[in-house]
Amino acid sequence: MSSLPRLHLGWFAILWLGLIGTMSMARAEPPVISAAHGKAVAGYDVVTYFSADTPLPGDPSHAVVWKGAVWQFVSRKNREQFEANPRAYAPQYGGYCAFGVAQGLVLETDPMLYQIEDGKLYLIHNKAVWGRWVEDMAGYIAEADAKWPAVLRND
Repeated sequence: MSSLPRLHLGWFAILWLGLIGTMSMARAEPPVISAAHGKAVAGYDVVTYFSADTPLPGDPSHAVVWKGAVWQFVSRKNREQFEANPRAYAPQYGGYCAFGVAQGLVLETDPMLYQIEDGKLYLIHNKAVWGRWVEDMAGYIAEADAKWPAVLRND
């Protein structure tokens, strides 16, 4: 007689439901704002992309929730600037990789790989993607504009 435990029907049902739940989570639509660990732009202050030499990490004590994500800022002044006009500072395509959106993909970004073009903030996935992005930014922006926000749906 085997000493292996028997899989009861109850356990099989639980495993099956877990598998189905995992599959539906994998097919769930990404949120409109990319927010790993709940923080938009990995916690960087989006105002500093426009006003400092380099983007700066925000401080949780100067945070605001907008579009379901937490946006952190280096100061109360920056938070207030954002609150007055969040669309002026928020990255395009919800903070997902601009090149990825142009390709029909939803990719997370590196907050240090960015471009401000025509007063808009674009974030990029990684250095390899950056190389492709800079080859034809205007073309990729036009493609991404045409695909956003439909690219969020997993059809």
